[in-house]
Amino acid sequence: MGFWNKIFRSAADDGPLRVKLVSDRGDWYTSWNGSLYKSDVVRSAIRPKVKAAGKLVPLHIRESPDGSIKVNPDAYLRFLLEEPNPYSTGQMMLEKMATQVQLNNNAFALIYRDDNGYPMQLYPITMATRVEAIRNDNNELSLKFWLPRGSTMTVPYSDVIHLRDDYSDNDVFGSPKADALESLLETLNASDQSIVNAVKTSATIRWIMKFKQVLKKTDRELQVSEFVNSYLTLDNDDGVAYADPRYDLEQVKPNAYVPPTSLQKEAVNRVHSFFGVNENIVQAKYDEDEWTAWYEAEVEPLAMQIAGEMTRKFFSRRERGFGNRITLDSGDLSFASMNTKLQLMQMVDRGAMTPNEWRRVMNLPPIEGGDKAIRRLDTAVVDDGKATSTKGGGKGA
Repeated sequence: MGFWNKIFRSAADDGPLRVKLVSDRGDWYTSWNGSLYKSDVVRSAIRPKVKAAGKLVPLHIRESPDGSIKVNPDAYLRFLLEEPNPYSTGQMMLEKMATQVQLNNNAFALIYRDDNGYPMQLYPITMATRVEAIRNDNNELSLKFWLPRGSTMTVPYSDVIHLRDDYSDNDVFGSPKADALESLLETLNASDQSIVNAVKTSATIRWIMKFKQVLKKTDRELQVSEFVNSYLTLDNDDGVAYADPRYDLEQVKPNAYVPPTSLQKEAVNRVHSFFGVNENIVQAKYDEDEWTAWYEAEVEPLAMQIAGEMTRKFFSRRERGFGNRITLDSGDLSFASMNTKLQLMQMVDRGAMTPNEWRRVMNLPPIEGGDKAIRRLDTAVVDDGKATSTKGGGKGA
């Protein structure tokens, strides 16, 4: 323990060793002031994953040693997952945390517990400008959050839901995205500014005067002023104009649309690739196979991380030993084709899905008694290696 005490100093220690721990070991994380979220390309790239994460439904599962499974057996935990705090629903909280982990590769939610240690509320921490990992004399990890107006908050790591992405070179935090995206976003911003300037110029300049001889600057300005007063004002009631042989006129037609350059398209594609999406996913033009491939690659890992964090932070090791865990239901197949949805009827016939689960896929309301699994009469339950035929209208799975 003496070795660890030399490395990890307490939170109250402001000596050089703590500063070295922060700067050399990298156990700190600083947000990029939300600049990423101001980019329309970045926001469109993260939106599909954020919305998909919001459709995940957290469930409390308790699996007994005999194999029986109960879903949401404790009312307090079901209410927590449905309404984590007075300001948001479970969907809103998941979307907010997915947004933070997409922007910063880190997302935090503080767990408020009752006197018995049971979780009662969850609050996403989104206003922190910096987070530092510290350890006390007992080698217990805590997080120190720097909040607006100079205030700080230090909480045990066991009371924080912490989601991470690009988790590689740091023991606690995910690597920030800002370093990898800064130059790319600067390129996009420069391209956007050039287009804006081109549009402004085309909208301002209407005529170009081509003088047939070299004139002084004062003479050129005088000719331009005379042209404006003679032809571009409403004072000419006669409607008659004359040709001036000293110059030629060329009309500049304003461009209503400036097409994006190849550099812009390449930069946008690189941003989309960085966030694991493509144009079809961003613009909801995907087919069933494209969505399934993207969902398995991007959303399912996030769902597994959320479920794992909630399980280990909500339940003690003893409670987990009794089969308590949090899972995220991702069974919403609204993106599937009608043919795929109709084929799922076979899963209902075999007891793999309940009628109400299938009706939810079909965007139909539930029916009474539809939460019980059924099985067709020509199927059988395998019992001790022998098929046992069902009797009556069907047998529960």
